This record gives sequence, C-alpha cells and structure tokens, in this order.
Amino acid sequence: MQISTETLVKGIKSGDKRLLGKAITLVESKKPEHRIQADLLLKEILPFTGNSVRVGITGVPGAGKSTFIENFGKLLLEKGKKVAVLAIDPSSAINKGSILGDKTRMEELSREENAFIRPSPSSGFLGGVANATFETMLLCEAAGYDYILIETVGVGQSEVLVSDITDVFLFIKIIGGGDELQGIKRGIMEMIDVVFINKINENNLQAAKNEKIELKRAMHFMPSKEENWQIPVLFGSALKNEGLVEVFTALQNFIDLKIKNKNFLETRQTQAEKRFDYWVQEYILEKIKSDKQSADRYLEHKKNASEMKVNPSSEARLWVDEIFKSR
Repeated sequence: MQISTETLVKGIKSGDKRLLGKAITLVESKKPEHRIQADLLLKEILPFTGNSVRVGITGVPGAGKSTFIENFGKLLLEKGKKVAVLAIDPSSAINKGSILGDKTRMEELSREENAFIRPSPSSGFLGGVANATFETMLLCEAAGYDYILIETVGVGQSEVLVSDITDVFLFIKIIGGGDELQGIKRGIMEMIDVVFINKINENNLQAAKNEKIELKRAMHFMPSKEENWQIPVLFGSALKNEGLVEVFTALQNFIDLKIKNKNFLETRQTQAEKRFDYWVQEYILEKIKSDKQSADRYLEHKKNASEMKVNPSSEARLWVDEIFKSR
C-alpha cells in the first residue's frame, strides 16, 4: 500500500529509518506516479535541509574506503553527531541492481541508532554516482543527520560528480597501490581537499613519509579550490583507528575556512544550479523519447552516430536543430 506524503514527511522529521528508506526508494523510482509524489515530498522537506556537512570520499579499489567510513562514522557518533552513509555500489550489468549491500559492509556502524547506511545501485549512471544521490542527501538532512558521507565507485569521472554535490572532498590512497604521483591525475588532485594515506604500519611508515613530501611538493603547484588552503596529507590506519581524529580536524578546518571566505553557501547554490541543468537535459530527452514520431527520429539519428555515418557530435546537433525547427 502506498504511503502518504504526509506520513513520509512526519517519519523523516522524526528520524524513522524505515520511512526514510521508503522515501529514498520513492525518490529513486522512475515511475511517473512515483515522480509526482517524490516532487511533492522533496518540496515539503526542503525547509529542513542544508544543515549537514556533505563529505565526498573516494579512492582506488582496495584503499579501505568502507573500513575508513565505518570507523570514521563511529568517531563522529562519539562526538555526538548523526551520520548517514550513501554508498554508491557498482550495478549489475544484467539487472542493474546493487551488487554490494550494507549486510556485507559496515556492519557495526549499521547497527548504531544514530547511523543510517544506504547502498544505492549506480544503474549505469556516469561515474557510478546514482542520479538521485543529491535528492537522497536532502532527505537524510531533513531526517537530522549531521554528516552525510558519500562513497564513490573507483577513481574517475565520479570525482567530478561527487565534487559537485559535496562541501569537502577526501581522497584515500595506499602505499604501493600503483597510484603514486604518476597515477593520480591532475584533474583529480585539483578536486580533492584532504588526502589520507591508509593502511600504514611499521613496514611502510617511512615510505608514507616520503610520499607525503612528494605529494605536498606536487600539490604546491596546483591551485587550491579554497583560498589560503594547503591540502593536508595525513596518514594512519583506519582499521586501527589511527589518524582519524586528524582527518576530522582537517575536514572541519576546511569547512570553517570556506565559511570564513563566504564561499560555503555560494558553492552550494552553484551545485544546485548544476543539478537543475542535469535534470533539464534528462527530462527533455525523456519527453522526446515518449513521443513516437520524435522517438523514431531520435533512433534514426542515433543509428547514424553509432555507425559513424556522421560524427556523433554533429549528428546530435542536427537532431536538436530538427526538434526546434519543428516548433
């Protein structure tokens, strides 16, 4: 039975995890009737959003992101914070469902009363960031979560997308993971705000110190996202809870500087504008595909592009010009 919008709003504001989960499922749904209710729900909860710290977390596979998030989340709980984790899982190529689930990761954190974990399938969305992650984040904020931790899939285009919806961006790396300076792309380094070298022990401590020097030297020549911010390179062991307090301090210092520079709200406004542009493109394409004549012409142009009869960019422009000429 469909749950009313009023019930969902009350449940979210009261911190009911079950109803929060139902609300997220509603927002993620692509069914037209669900989209109508989701829009109304988001409108109702909007006044109660915007009060969290939004943290993007990424790193190469095997860097220990889930272990870091679990133990960092518990640290935040000890500090009296409520924590929501949005773990964007790789999607199955067959059924687009989530391959991983919260039952196989972050088990201890998921049992905490003031923690909420939501694995969401990327469903083939560019960069592994679910297309409703921003809206899901708003629901979690309305539910009173102070920190929203967004874990991305791998290292690549997802960094751009997560950077566009978070306040601070953390990069987790390891020693000897094949991602030394040569492998860390300049574009990624320009997006991150804090670096944490994970899985440090007595055997690789000196190597970590050497890499810290190299990283700081390299980043010295890169523009920072925030004026007067030198990207800190920290190291420790998430498994042993070493270095996590320093990470918390660094994240908070960055947020404080952003507020001091009066860029915090301005950045969020820019991010909201980018989400608007994204959804405009999505809805226009969806609308066109729903009209048979337009859909047939769309497929013809797409076929020309796939067979390289015409350059895909040029073919796309031809199709768009055709749409507006028909108006």
